[in-house]
Amino acid sequence: MTKFIFDLDGTITKEETLPLIARHFKVEEKIEELTRATVAGEVPFIESFIQRVNILGKLPVSKINQLLSQVEIYGELVRFIQNNVDMCSIATGNLNCWIEDLAKKIGCECFCSLGETENNQVARIVEILKKEDLVQRYKADGHRVVFVGDGNNDVEAMREADVAIASGLTHSPAPAAVSVADYVVFEEKELCVLLRQLCKC
Repeated sequence: MTKFIFDLDGTITKEETLPLIARHFKVEEKIEELTRATVAGEVPFIESFIQRVNILGKLPVSKINQLLSQVEIYGELVRFIQNNVDMCSIATGNLNCWIEDLAKKIGCECFCSLGETENNQVARIVEILKKEDLVQRYKADGHRVVFVGDGNNDVEAMREADVAIASGLTHSPAPAAVSVADYVVFEEKELCVLLRQLCKC
């Protein structure tokens, strides 16, 4: 069976969620530079993620979860996922406690980083998801893996996948993601046509 793994931020959602949280709670100045440096590959994703969680973790988890449940998503892409739910999963570095309602809305299995909460705040990061581990697990089970992502933190998973798609739906994919991609797409319809073709392979 083919397994499709999708990055969340900027691939399924129409904007990056951590900057959205920062803007909503008016802490964007602290987050913007970290996000820019991470996208540019100047700061490793894990280091950047820990720093950003240290800033955003003091914000109320329930309100972040509610905010992200309302983020705009790519409707045709989500319909593909829901129509092929047994074949699709999300892999995101985002914390489980922040995206719980958004993941339910999309409707497929979601693998994410894990955080512990206390008093409606993130108390600590328990585990940061390594997306390539999920790819390797599916391949070890005999599946053909298609990975769709856009960022530097997707590159290792894309390299491990049988088919790698760099998504430019929200913003230009990172050059490192493009360099390991079998396909680069910039339109939602184009991506969904490609995914349906790969279903038949």
